[in-house]
Amino acid sequence: MRATTRLALLGTSLALAVTAVGATSAQADDVGAGNITIDKAVVNGGKPVVVGTTNAVTAKVSVTATDNSGIAKASYISGDGPGPNFATIWYDDGDITCVAVSATTSTCSGTLTFDPQAETGFANNAAAGTWNLGALVSANDFDYIRRDAATTFKVQRASKLTVNASPEPVKKGKTLTVTGKLSRANWEDNLYHGYAGQPVKLQFRKKGSSTYTTVKTIKTDSTGNLKTTVTAATDGYFRYSFAGTSTTPAVSAAGDFVDVQ
Repeated sequence: MRATTRLALLGTSLALAVTAVGATSAQADDVGAGNITIDKAVVNGGKPVVVGTTNAVTAKVSVTATDNSGIAKASYISGDGPGPNFATIWYDDGDITCVAVSATTSTCSGTLTFDPQAETGFANNAAAGTWNLGALVSANDFDYIRRDAATTFKVQRASKLTVNASPEPVKKGKTLTVTGKLSRANWEDNLYHGYAGQPVKLQFRKKGSSTYTTVKTIKTDSTGNLKTTVTAATDGYFRYSFAGTSTTPAVSAAGDFVDVQ
């Protein structure tokens, strides 16, 4: 998802055009001419975009803009990530549709694609983090606005978490060993690797209950592995639960049932 030449040239030409007409932007990061405004931008319903190692992930995006003459089109909507990471859709390619909300306001929508397998995919794991959503929107009277950060959103490395409690069955009062592993997508080799040094909660749900209670919190080792011991008390389910970080989503393992005799 690297920046294309077309995008670079477009940005240059817009900057020159603004200088020529002496336009004043409404916001510090705006480039444009006239009284057109970008009112709202939404990515993936406000949720992070979580990408694994195999399948392309799509995220719906929308930009709402207003001008007294009405909105003509959004030339492009672009996700700008950390480092040389981009995901861009273009009106000329038929990827953006603008729908009038009123005579002066339209919402322009499309879908950004994040593909870990594509040749133009993530440059490296540094792509995980906060991205800016930019857009270039024009009005029927040729007013236009380019905003490089209409909103922000997160792109995260998909996570996995396992758990195993043993021995099973176990006598009441005996020791149970609970192991597991926290891993996350690596976009440089398209494999999952252990996530080291992360706090993970060991939780227990008594048989017949729907609520998990935290027993203790431990940290993953240098390879993402988890291991701790507890005393067997009653039938129920053990799981590990990870709260997530800015680059990695929260995840909980499926509960492992333990029969206590």
